[in-house]
Amino acid sequence: MTWIGDNLGLIWEQLREHLYLAIVPVILGLIISVPLGYVATRYSWLANPLIAFGGVLYSLPSIALFIVIPAVLGTKVLSTVNIIVALTIYTVSLLIRNVIDGLRSVPPDVRQSAIAVGYGALHRVVAVDLPIAVPVIFTGLRVVTVANISMVSVGAVIGIGGLGELFTLGFQKDFLTPVVVGVVLSLALALVADLILVTLQRILTPWARVATPVGEVA
Repeated sequence: MTWIGDNLGLIWEQLREHLYLAIVPVILGLIISVPLGYVATRYSWLANPLIAFGGVLYSLPSIALFIVIPAVLGTKVLSTVNIIVALTIYTVSLLIRNVIDGLRSVPPDVRQSAIAVGYGALHRVVAVDLPIAVPVIFTGLRVVTVANISMVSVGAVIGIGGLGELFTLGFQKDFLTPVVVGVVLSLALALVADLILVTLQRILTPWARVATPVGEVA
C-alpha cells in the first residue's frame, strides 16, 4: 500500500496510456471494418477472401508485429504509433467477419422495402442495415476491445505498454505489488469497457428489449 500511495502519479499515467492505446485502435478498426464489410456484402465474392486474410493477420504474433512495424513505417521504435497500427490491424482482422455477418443478417424483404420507399444505397445502409447488424457487430466489438486491453501490455517488451510497464517494473525489482496493480487495473478496464459497450448496444437497439407481458407478476 505504501508503494501504491507513493506512485499514484505513475499508476495514473500508465492507466491513461493503456486506455488510449487500447481504445483508439478499436475506433479506427471499426471505421475501417464497416466500409470493408459493406463492400464485401455488395460484392459477395470478396467476403471469404477478406475473412480468410483477416484470420491470417490475427494469427501473427503481436511481439513480432510490434517490432516489424517501425521498420515498415519508418517510425521510432518507442513511438505509440507502432502499437496503435498493430492493434488496429488486429481489430480489423477480427471485426471484419462480424461486420459481414451482421450485414448479411438483414432480411432481404426489409432491404427491398427500404429500396421501395426510396432509400438510396448509403441511406439504406445507415438507416436500415447497420441498426439491424448492431448486435452481431457489437459481439465482435466486445471481444476486440477486451483483447486489445490485454495485448497493450505486450507492448512493454519494446518500452510502450501502459500498465504492462508496471509488470516490467515489478519483475525487474522482484517486487510483486506493481504486477498486482497492473493485473487488477487491466481486469477493471476490461470489465468497465465491456459494460459500456453492452450499455451502448442496448441504447442503439431499443427494439431488442423484451417487454414484460401485461399482467405478468414480477
